[in-house]
Amino acid sequence: MGIALTSWAPVRVYLRDWTFFRRMWWSVMLGSIIQPLLFLLGVGLGIGELVDNGPEAANVLGDTSYFAFYATALFATSAMFVLSQEAMWGTMDGFQWSNAHVAMISTPLTPTDVAIGKALHYAMRALFTGVGVALVLALFDDTRRAGLLLAPFGSVLTGLAFGLPIAAWTGSRTTDASFPAILRFGVIPMFLFGGAFYPITQLPGWLQPVAWLTPLWHGVELCRAMVLGGTSLAQMALHLGVLLGFCSLGLFAMTKTFATRLRA
Repeated sequence: MGIALTSWAPVRVYLRDWTFFRRMWWSVMLGSIIQPLLFLLGVGLGIGELVDNGPEAANVLGDTSYFAFYATALFATSAMFVLSQEAMWGTMDGFQWSNAHVAMISTPLTPTDVAIGKALHYAMRALFTGVGVALVLALFDDTRRAGLLLAPFGSVLTGLAFGLPIAAWTGSRTTDASFPAILRFGVIPMFLFGGAFYPITQLPGWLQPVAWLTPLWHGVELCRAMVLGGTSLAQMALHLGVLLGFCSLGLFAMTKTFATRLRA
């Protein structure tokens, strides 16, 4: 308790969330292992067998198996789904249902402390997700690479690139009515067209620039490069810079909407 009371204010917010999370971390980790494993068995191995034996496999993926191509994208896609939902319903709870965020600012904590503390919590959730994916990929020869140690940090950046802007939106809402639309028209289309299942060069020419602007494509490419290589440092720096840009703008917007909401 002494550490919590004397630590940096946002850390105290984070520790509040950790108090609840540590009671169920094992189930979160188990889910972070089982879900990617099911995706890999169904898509990576099942569809991958068809893709690798197809006449255009070498032209599309080169020497990379479809299993490895899809599996490494799970670092980014899994973090996207986990933090998108956490930034919506999980964050709305503190504003509207449990009123935990409102209670926090009745102490010396400020709305900015609350926002940054929640961002730390999001980062921890994304790291757990990335570690779960890494443990699964370590079971298979195609993806058992040293880069698995780095890829979970790509999960953190990708997850935050989604979670922070969405949390900023949540901070401006009084109901969760808009959340299904964010998933249906934002998150899921990016999942389908963001380069996880196939290279975006397979998309129509007019749609490819749209994919380039999404944080998911940059997250997928960064995590894939961390594990499989084959990407220049300049390209990796570009992906990293774009993700950091989304995170920075998201955190800035999040502090603003949290301040407006909690001081109202």
